[in-house]
Parts: sequence; C-alpha cells; structure tokens
Amino acid sequence: MPETTTYQAPLQRPNGPRPTHLSELPDRLPELAARHAAYAEREKVLHPEVAEALREAGFARHFVPAKWGGHEGGFEDYLTAVTEVSRRDPSAGWCAAILASLSRMAAFLPEEGRDTVWAQGPDALVVGALVPGGAARMASGGWILSGRWPYVSGVHFSDFALLAAQVPLPSGRSQVRFLLVPRAAYGIERTWDTVGMRGTGSDTVVLDEVFVPEGHTFLQRQLATGRDPGGAGPACLEVPHKNVSGLTFAAPVLGAVRGALDAWTRTTAHKRAAAPSTQPPSVSAELDLAHSSAQTDAAELLLARAARDADRGLLGTELTGARAQRDHVAAVDLLLDAVGRLQRTGGTGGQSLGAELQRFWRDANTAAGHAVLKWEPAARRFGSARLAVPLGDLS
Repeated sequence: MPETTTYQAPLQRPNGPRPTHLSELPDRLPELAARHAAYAEREKVLHPEVAEALREAGFARHFVPAKWGGHEGGFEDYLTAVTEVSRRDPSAGWCAAILASLSRMAAFLPEEGRDTVWAQGPDALVVGALVPGGAARMASGGWILSGRWPYVSGVHFSDFALLAAQVPLPSGRSQVRFLLVPRAAYGIERTWDTVGMRGTGSDTVVLDEVFVPEGHTFLQRQLATGRDPGGAGPACLEVPHKNVSGLTFAAPVLGAVRGALDAWTRTTAHKRAAAPSTQPPSVSAELDLAHSSAQTDAAELLLARAARDADRGLLGTELTGARAQRDHVAAVDLLLDAVGRLQRTGGTGGQSLGAELQRFWRDANTAAGHAVLKWEPAARRFGSARLAVPLGDLS
C-alpha cells in the first residue's frame, strides 16, 4: 500500500549566500551531491542540504524574468551546470534541471500567477507534471482540481507545483492547461521505487478539491509557441518548448556518463599501476576508453550546439527546432552506447552495488527512458522538416 504523506514542509529560506549565476557554479555543490548520493539512493529523495544547495546555486532563478528578480539565463550555462552536478550525482543533476525548467514554465503564467510564485523572490522551487492527470470542474473564476499526478521530480522540497490537466469550458469542450498549486494544497504519495535515478524523489502529487483561479493557469499551447505572454520578454522564453525540452533530460545523462568515465578511468588506472611490471598492459582497455570518451565528447558537442542555437535565437523555424530535438536524442543514444561499454569492461568491482560505475550506468539508462528522448518522434519530425525544404534553401 503506497504511503501518503506531506513528507516535510518546503525548506525555510535562510539568510545565507545570495544565489549565484549558473556560470559561477560553486565547487561545493557537486561535492555535496556526491557526499549525499548514498543517502539519496537509500531514501529515494535528495538530502535536504543538497536541495538547499541547488537553490543557492541559482537553478530556480536561472530562467526567471528579471522583473521578478531572476537571471533570464541561457541554455548553454544551464547545460554546463546540470552536467557538472550530474557528474557527481545524476539524481541531484536531474532535480536541478527540473527546477530550472519548471521555473521557466512558470514564467508563462499570467501576471497574477507570476506575482504569486515569486512573491518572496525568484528562488521558489517549482515542480510539475507535463502529462495531463487528475480531473477538473468549472467554478466561478477558475477550476476545482482533484486527482493524482505521478512522477513529479523534486516534489518533496517544492513550494509550488504546475500540473497539467484537461479542464472543461462553458462550450462543453475541454483544453489542456497548466494549473499552479501551492505546496500547502497537495499531499505526496511515496510511489517512486526505480532501478535508477532513485534520489529524484519523483513521487505522486495528490489533490482533493483544490480551487485554482484562472490567473494561476495557462494554456499548454502557449508553452508550445515559445512566446512570453507579457510581450517582448527574455530570449530564454522565446524558444518553443519542444525545441529545448530534450536538454533538460539529456544533460543529466551526459553528466552520468562523464561520471562513469571518471570512475572507470580511476579503477583501470589503479589496476594498471598495481599490476606486476612483467605483465603487459591491456590494449583493449585503451581501445574501450578511447571509444567511450569519443562518443561522450561527440554527444556533448551535439548538445552544446543545440544549447547555443537556443541562446542565439536560431531555433525559431521548424527545421532548426527539429534538428535540435534530433540532436538531443542522438546524443543520448551515443551516451548509452558509451556507458554500456564502460559497464561491460569495468570488471567485477564495477558490478558491485556499492560501486560508482554501476550507479552511473543505472542512472543513465533510467534517465534515457524519458518519453522526450524517444528516437522515432524526433527522427520523423526532422525527416519531415528536412524533406520539405528545397535543397537550395538549406545551409
């Protein structure tokens, strides 16, 4: 029987260090995440110190408009910072990516909703569910929302949740909206128990008859168009969501495979140093390292190009957006091949439940299973867009 609990209240905001830009990611954050990785694996939720450190590092405020105190940051800094945290603990990196991405989504709320989210500053921790769930019924000025939304990463430390739902209209039709719900209004059901990414705490949000005013909602299609509802807004809000959403889930995979490379290299170098001088070194180890590291570098180049193109406003056409989506998924395919080779050749020690290598391998494969990273939709979109453009118009 799943446990239903409020778990704990959102973290108190101490008078500590002012959150930094992600381009100035503090060295202590990846180290802290690594130190508490075993706790996250065991408890299936991030350690409170790690959750607070993510806030202090500036993930929550990264994409928040400057009007509400945010940084209006870019996707390349986002990719780099998430990768660095994930290199030490992919679960922490995944939550970091989600917190930044959901704050970006919250910026599509009407003024009333944005004022509510960032009333206490731009570091509110927003989580969410992109797949419509629950049930809504019309009420004066908004909707009454009830139901369950599974797989909400980082929910135990959240201040708000953005939940997708089919909402009824007076015409009898319905539309998909994102509805903002404060932490006091929802419970958490402990349902997350997976082979990898265990520390993300991606449990189930439970609501019972919660009123959500219309000013705390926005249409799903607004997010798809990539336009700031307030007018000429920051560049980070101008990008259609489907052209950048893959970065959110690919970046933790990149970090996990970087971590696997680190662990594999340390172990293999130690074995080589400890081997008798009369024993020739294994050539196969060198080949495996070269192959996996080259694939990892290639994946990073694909993701970095997609992030830079987003920052430069180059993902506004169907073809460039489709290429970015293709590259997110292609990068993850390269990374899975790389980490699979490392796991196969990491020796018996790498298979131990306490070994870093197998944890990174599990986390990478679990993260890669996200629906956004499926190859067929990305490939079909790119192929359709590419074949629709005359050859002379292609750069």
